[in-house]
Amino acid sequence: MEARQVDAKRGWQWIVNGFYLFLKTPLTWVLLCSTLLLIAATLALIPMVGQFIFTLLSPLFLAGLMVGCRAQERGDKLELSCLLAGFRKTPVPLITVGGVYLVGQVLILGVAMLLGGSVMMDLLIGGQRVDENELRGVMSSGLTALMVALGLSIPLMMATWFAPLLVVFKDMPALDAMQLSFFACLKNIIPLQLYSITLVVLAVIAAMPYGLGFFVLVPALFASIYASYEDIFVDATEPTA
Repeated sequence: MEARQVDAKRGWQWIVNGFYLFLKTPLTWVLLCSTLLLIAATLALIPMVGQFIFTLLSPLFLAGLMVGCRAQERGDKLELSCLLAGFRKTPVPLITVGGVYLVGQVLILGVAMLLGGSVMMDLLIGGQRVDENELRGVMSSGLTALMVALGLSIPLMMATWFAPLLVVFKDMPALDAMQLSFFACLKNIIPLQLYSITLVVLAVIAAMPYGLGFFVLVPALFASIYASYEDIFVDATEPTA
C-alpha cells in the first residue's frame, strides 16, 4: 500500500466526483447527513462530555459513509445502515483514531490557552473594559494563540484525514494509518490546498440561500473524501499511472 502524488488539478476533480456520487442518490445522502447531524446535536446536549464523545466516535461514522461511497461506486444501493458500518467492521482502531485526535485537540487547546487565549476569552465573555494599550496586548496574545493552534491543528488533521478509510478498507492499525495519512497529505499538499480553497468558496455560496446549500455541499464533501482516497492510494501491486 502506497500513496502516490497527483496533479494539482485533481483537488478540483475530487469535488466534482463527490458531487457526482451525491447526485446518484441525493435523497439518501441528505438523510444520511441529517441523521449524523441529529446524532451530533443529541450528544451535544450531554453536559461536559457530549462533544468529546462525538469526536471520539466521528471516525466510525466517517468510515461508515466511506463504505457507503464504495458500495455506491460499485453499483450497490446506498443505505442508511451504512452509517453504522464502522461500528460493525473495525470499531477498536477507529475509536483509537478518534481518541488520538481528541487528545491532540485538547493539548492544542491547552497550548493556546497558555499563550493568551484564555485572556481573550475572558475579555469577550466577561465584557471587561480595558484601555487601548492593554487591548492591544490582549489582541496580540490572542492572535499568537490562534496562529499556534492553527499550525498544530493542520498536522493533526492531516494524520486523521485518510486514517478511517485506511483502517476500514485496508485493515491497518490506527497509528500506522495515521502515519500513512499524514505523509500522503504532505505528498499531495498542493492539490489539497486547491481542494480546501474550492470548498471555502463553495461554503460561502452554500450559505447564501439561508444555508440550504449545505444540504448539497456536506454530502458532496464526504463523497469527495472518498474520491481523494481512491485517487491517492494504490496497492503496491497496482500501476501508479
